[in-house]
Amino acid sequence: MSAADTRERGNRGRHRRAAPQRAERPSASTLRADVTASVVVFLVALPLCVGVAVASGVPAELGLVTGIVGGLVTGLLPGSSLQVSGPAAGLTVLVLEAVNEFGLGALGVFVLTAGVLQLAMGALRLGRWFRAISIAVVEGMLAGIGLVLIAGQLYAMADAKAPGSGPANLAGLPELLIRTARTPEALTAFALGAVTVVLMALWKHLPPKVRVVPAPLAAVALTTSAVALFALPVKRVEVQGLLGAIRPPSTDDLGRITDAGVVGAIGTVVAITLIASAESLFSAAAVDRLHSGPGTDYDKELMAQGAGNAVCGALGALPMTAVIVRSAANVQAGARTKASRVLHGVWLLLFAALVPAALGLIPVASLAGILVFSGWKLIPLKELGPLWREHRGEALILMATAVAIVATNMFEGVLAGLLLAVAKAAWETSHVQVHVDEGSDRSGPLRVVVSGNATFLRLPRILDALEGLPKDRHIELDLLDLRHLDHACSTALANWADRHNKEEGATRVLMPAV
Repeated sequence: MSAADTRERGNRGRHRRAAPQRAERPSASTLRADVTASVVVFLVALPLCVGVAVASGVPAELGLVTGIVGGLVTGLLPGSSLQVSGPAAGLTVLVLEAVNEFGLGALGVFVLTAGVLQLAMGALRLGRWFRAISIAVVEGMLAGIGLVLIAGQLYAMADAKAPGSGPANLAGLPELLIRTARTPEALTAFALGAVTVVLMALWKHLPPKVRVVPAPLAAVALTTSAVALFALPVKRVEVQGLLGAIRPPSTDDLGRITDAGVVGAIGTVVAITLIASAESLFSAAAVDRLHSGPGTDYDKELMAQGAGNAVCGALGALPMTAVIVRSAANVQAGARTKASRVLHGVWLLLFAALVPAALGLIPVASLAGILVFSGWKLIPLKELGPLWREHRGEALILMATAVAIVATNMFEGVLAGLLLAVAKAAWETSHVQVHVDEGSDRSGPLRVVVSGNATFLRLPRILDALEGLPKDRHIELDLLDLRHLDHACSTALANWADRHNKEEGATRVLMPAV
């Protein structure tokens, strides 16, 4: 074989090895599917972005900014290929509380800090650990958010201002109902919101040709048309313009946060970080079950969410999460690659830049109706019955978390739920059995076998059994079958043995080898 032949074979071998490294171009059918899906997601996201912003007490355009960043920034990054990010109803209550307490300027600081924390957690590979959070706590968190969201948005449906906190909003509902019934303008607005809720609830039962239009868009379009056609006297969305709404954080904002309370600010940042991360990663797990493509890399997805929130914070916009409603719409519309979610951000940007005045036509009551329906969907009513029958402790944690969120705030409520879940797990895993064998010879030693997990939670039971034994008998305390013996139990058992020895008894303790 000649040298030329050898070189030719070597070149062909190198070409064969290099070929797999070239990225294949998406086919025309894939591009068509992604473009179609992106339009569907855009139509679903548009009213939700605006509605979440209005309910959060910030300019409507900031909701669009978060949706745009969710598409153009988070959508391009690795993690989950088909789930879509943007402002979520689950953070509405928390953001509203933060804006009311610290001011709109502080929002960018909080979201930027939360984004940096998410980036750090992703880099430290902590994303997968969010899967260890109790489902009861997560569902309780969503139920609590749903209840607070409904209570607050019922006021917006009547063009009224909510009193503020969850308990105050709930307590004021009877007065709101009476006032709405007596005021024609409020009754008109409430009727628009109620029509929106009914449309959202019944949309899935309509013919498939009608359901091509997403329910939120259809509800907003119909109510907006009614307001324009009949010149109804209801509140509409205030429009500032995209550039006018963007407000990057400044040093003055940091000063106002410090004056308002550093502890509260830290709690807000932690709450945004944990809730946004948990909601995004739980959404990713749900979306993975909807398609047969590549699964989610949780750490990369957490970093993608962090990058998006960092950009949103720098622009003074709302925090983002992955949203299951938009993500499911993306999958069901036939999306095949991440191009669909990126393009949905492009359509949001074009809408915000070219026709921002269209937002000023939308009645606030209709957006409130969408969020009332979204809040209702957050309450796991169907799951509560089976959960109560099969895992009553988990059901109690769910309800306690929801009640704590309504009674206090988001951070404290979730923290209470997590503490209850940890306490329940500790109690259930610390089962201990105390078996007393008196033997056939009453004059012989009394054998006591302790097995299971001896923790401080079960210490009263162990001591009650030991202190009920005869004080003048020889006792052989067998701890060889214990799987765990914590310091509190070890110290208490040693003290009991010393006391028993002083009371004319004798104790022999059999300990497991260390």
